[in-house]
Amino acid sequence: MRNLSVWGFCGFLVLVLARGTAGLHGQATDVISAVRGATAQGNFAAGERIVGEYRAAHGVTPEFLVALSWLGRGALASKQWEKAEAYATQTHDLARAALKARSLDQEPQLPIALGAAIEVQAHARAALGARSEAVGVLQQELNRYKGTSIVKRIQKNINLLSMEGKPAPPIDLSEHLGPRPPALTELKGKPVILFFWAHWCSDCKMQGPILARLLMKYGSQGLSVVAPTQRYGYVAGGKEAAPDEELRYIRTVRDSSYGFLANQPVPVSEANHIRYGVSSTPTLVLVDRAGAVRLYHPGRMTEEELEPIVRGLVAAQ
Repeated sequence: MRNLSVWGFCGFLVLVLARGTAGLHGQATDVISAVRGATAQGNFAAGERIVGEYRAAHGVTPEFLVALSWLGRGALASKQWEKAEAYATQTHDLARAALKARSLDQEPQLPIALGAAIEVQAHARAALGARSEAVGVLQQELNRYKGTSIVKRIQKNINLLSMEGKPAPPIDLSEHLGPRPPALTELKGKPVILFFWAHWCSDCKMQGPILARLLMKYGSQGLSVVAPTQRYGYVAGGKEAAPDEELRYIRTVRDSSYGFLANQPVPVSEANHIRYGVSSTPTLVLVDRAGAVRLYHPGRMTEEELEPIVRGLVAAQ
């Protein structure tokens, strides 16, 4: 892709702002896209100029904060730790100021911006050698935003920085599909894959066949799969659904898209997704024979990435 200059991005922004207030939503979408494009090319000067021009025209809107948060995410991805922390701190402080006049989940963009700022701050500090401090700050943020939409995202980042090597947290087994789920303590002596999935998740459906093959290959050597999921309040097409209706739908999705789970335990509980920080699905957690977490991975994994880890866990006695 041809690199765009600072002035190229600024010219783009001028065109956006020229649409007038009637097109504010479109402008907001464009400013986020423009900053993402700038940071993807490592052009932080352009990104700063874009958010500066947008702020001068519209003030500190939730969309502005999302765009600003992308500067932090871009700097983190390029391993510019101090720059990432600085952008994230600015986003965090402005988002906190915005919360004086509104609740966090009043609209969708502010939680995205604040969640990203907290995430980038933590990972930048960890990369700079302050991992314990980063985890401590995340714990404080978790307590501060308890009951909001960003709790899972914060817990995910606590887990990313601290879960591996520690005992796997217990799974809520109060409701389930399939056979009675064993407690993780009952599975000690076996390697375990925890496969957190959702009935609406296309990436989960892509992950399923990989797990099915691994289970077929290594199940005789002790590999177990536990597949927690949760209700989301709706079924196909986003239709709102009562808990019983959604549970029937989850069973239908399991049977049609995850045949290998028919005889595997499927705990159904939001508590598990909160405890394991499942803000994105699938999330894969690999547990060794001693019950310790050896991999915590939000997102899909290829068979080439996953099998060597599983093979190592199976081989270890």
